[in-house]
Amino acid sequence: MADFFFNTTLGTILLIIGQIFLVVIPLLLALAFLMYADRKIWASVQLRRGPNVVGIYGLLQSFADFAKYIVKEVVVPAGADRAVFFMAPMVTLVMALVAWAVIPFNDGWVLSNINVAILYVFAISSLEVYGVIMGGWASNSKYPFLGSLRSAAQMISYEVSIGLIIIGVVISSGSLNFGDIVLSQSGDYGLLNWYWLPHFPMLILFFISALAETNRHPFDMPEAEAELVAGYNVEYSAMTFALFFLGEYANMILMAGMTTILFLGGWLPPMEMVPFTLVPGPVWFAFKIAAVLFIFLWVRATFPRYRYDQLMRLGWKVFLPISLAAVVVVGGAVVAFDLAPVAG
Repeated sequence: MADFFFNTTLGTILLIIGQIFLVVIPLLLALAFLMYADRKIWASVQLRRGPNVVGIYGLLQSFADFAKYIVKEVVVPAGADRAVFFMAPMVTLVMALVAWAVIPFNDGWVLSNINVAILYVFAISSLEVYGVIMGGWASNSKYPFLGSLRSAAQMISYEVSIGLIIIGVVISSGSLNFGDIVLSQSGDYGLLNWYWLPHFPMLILFFISALAETNRHPFDMPEAEAELVAGYNVEYSAMTFALFFLGEYANMILMAGMTTILFLGGWLPPMEMVPFTLVPGPVWFAFKIAAVLFIFLWVRATFPRYRYDQLMRLGWKVFLPISLAAVVVVGGAVVAFDLAPVAG
């Protein structure tokens, strides 16, 4: 009996570890090629060639950069809290990867199919603030500490708007489960059934808030070189800096995945007809994420950086009232017109 229990438990653990690797390894590869795409798109906008030496068309440039970070020396400032200093970048990257435990790639293709998946991701994204604060405080330097406070205030401010926008989608779908939210967008009209159409203004607000949440241009205030010499991570080098860098890009992919699930039908094809239905669901899911990420990178190469006061004014005086009003409108419409949620 004990042998059976041990073998069963061991088999379950190995199965879970295998499933985790099936998610984490493609994500890490996606991070490498996302960094490559970021540099290529920015170069194209500026009429440059971008990475083109390492590998065919420069496709291996990200891997070469990663190898460079591994062999470089990690410099720790004098007086820094070494334990917290090294924990901060690990927290930033791990939190961004852990959130993918509840993200479905297809119907039933999810590590943990919990009914409160949205609350789980929202809690994980809130914990990512700690990585930034820890990095700035542990550096024992005033500029990184100031940069971490600015970044934390920015992330918390726009999490409020993101949460209210998600509530509107939850009211429409009747579920906190990502799989149910995607299935509630299915129908004979294809992409016209997706939530991007009835929630289109909220889709725009969600995308802009995602830019601010991930510290991306034009809201990359923690990296305002002229003011804070690169913000909370200025004292980091080599692999510790690379982990912060990877965490930022992992958050981009996560927010693109959230946008795809909440507004763009997840793994659903744009039309419920051949040849669209012949393409597997995970392929559609990856394609939609890539399209959202392209806009992320396009915005970086197009718009100038905001001032910090403009950023905070936009979040608290514009996005917060609009997203709160949207919750009232969506909830009122569901009650007034007896719009029973599809999922739940």
